[in-house]
Amino acid sequence: MSNREVVVLSVGGVRFVTRASTLQQFPESRLARMLNDDDREFKLVNGEFFVDRDGALFSYIMDFLRTLQISLPTDFSDYQRLQREAEFYGLYPLADLLSQEHLLKPRLEILEVHFSLQEMQAFFRIFGSCSTTVEALAEQITVFTGQQSGQSWNSPFPSQKTLVPLPLERPSHHDVVFQCGTGYFAGDQFLARYVSIKPDNRKLINGTNVLGLLFDTLLKDGFRLISTRTITSEEKVECYSFERMKRPAGLPVVLNQTPGSSGVAQAKRSQVQKGK
Repeated sequence: MSNREVVVLSVGGVRFVTRASTLQQFPESRLARMLNDDDREFKLVNGEFFVDRDGALFSYIMDFLRTLQISLPTDFSDYQRLQREAEFYGLYPLADLLSQEHLLKPRLEILEVHFSLQEMQAFFRIFGSCSTTVEALAEQITVFTGQQSGQSWNSPFPSQKTLVPLPLERPSHHDVVFQCGTGYFAGDQFLARYVSIKPDNRKLINGTNVLGLLFDTLLKDGFRLISTRTITSEEKVECYSFERMKRPAGLPVVLNQTPGSSGVAQAKRSQVQKGK
């Protein structure tokens, strides 16, 4: 390998090793020009490029060049300083993303679980402030239905009879409704509804058991229970409120080849914003 296939940089005393092609993602940037000895700010000392800038912030610059997206820790706060560093290196697509701080900051999600028991049936309604979270949760939950005799209606496990999956009710993008338990059908026959929540493979008919599994699923997904209250005492509707700080998905920068550009890459910020 030639000397310039692998590049070593010392940024504020912090050493980075990368490929030349990584630094050349944006040909008009100072990092790309550095490889052609075309920028006096970068001093070549003992085979390493030295630059007197913030080494800790440069780690985010390198991550951006390697992944073409910006993804910051939930406790990150130096947006203006990192934007200033991006501008110094001539990485204006990154500086553009950082100027829109609201897209990068973690946001608070609220989720409410409404639960009620009525005779042999349990009813659930889940409301969420983030539609993508509710959609993902709806994909984890499956309701199965089948007929059972009165002698076996209270069995915690489904019978050997075929169970048919039912679609969940979705009144809006922000909520999902389902139920479990048994209801009178005809004669000594009952209509039974079992609930399964992935990745757990069990099919549960008892509402309290389903509620416990739902809580366990939410807690494992980063939510925490913040309050419990009774909404309607007559119908015994309980409301459980959860919250979590959700880190936004990394915002990408797409490199496009334009006619007549001779391979020069142009960058543009993705307009897709998830989770709204």
